[in-house]
Amino acid sequence: SKDAVLMLQQTVVWMCDAVKFGQLCSDNVCNTQSTSDSWGEGHYGQLLTVGCLLDFGCGILHKGVDIECSDGSDVLAPFDVTIKGSLIVYNDPNKKAIDEGINLSGEGLCFKLFYVKPIKTSGTVDKGEKIGTMLPMQSVYQGITSHIHVQMCNRSEDPTEYFSDLCQTRVPSEETELIPGRFWWFDLPHYYA
Repeated sequence: SKDAVLMLQQTVVWMCDAVKFGQLCSDNVCNTQSTSDSWGEGHYGQLLTVGCLLDFGCGILHKGVDIECSDGSDVLAPFDVTIKGSLIVYNDPNKKAIDEGINLSGEGLCFKLFYVKPIKTSGTVDKGEKIGTMLPMQSVYQGITSHIHVQMCNRSEDPTEYFSDLCQTRVPSEETELIPGRFWWFDLPHYYA
């Protein structure tokens, strides 16, 4: 019916309007999240206990999401962003090699990226442009899955909702194919590792 098609169109528009991070790391086209290694897990709310070294110490909740990124890779703007300055992650001489990050805002969000050497500390950057370089995590946490730690500025907001697997398969339905003028995910080029 006409009402069902209108409702479907409104639902699709709402789903497409949700803020999602674009590719964050040049060697991780899917924004794959770090899951589990000998140092722990990379999801929001994890209790950090293994080694008592990650982020802010032993028995502390992980306040971000870890997105896999190899040491030395380019870090990219996930959407058009404003750079709000650099940051110090630990202020610990033993972790100097990875003790940098960057404060950013864009798409109505304020967030931080840890373990990134910024190429500049102010101004704007367009989606997909280089904003920094992934620092050498392996030099501090040998055997860890190297990653960018993404944390919202208020630390109480879980950034997970802003990420999705950019490589997941989405199959169009008959209803979505009938809506003219839409740019669908399946129209984009696909890259598989």
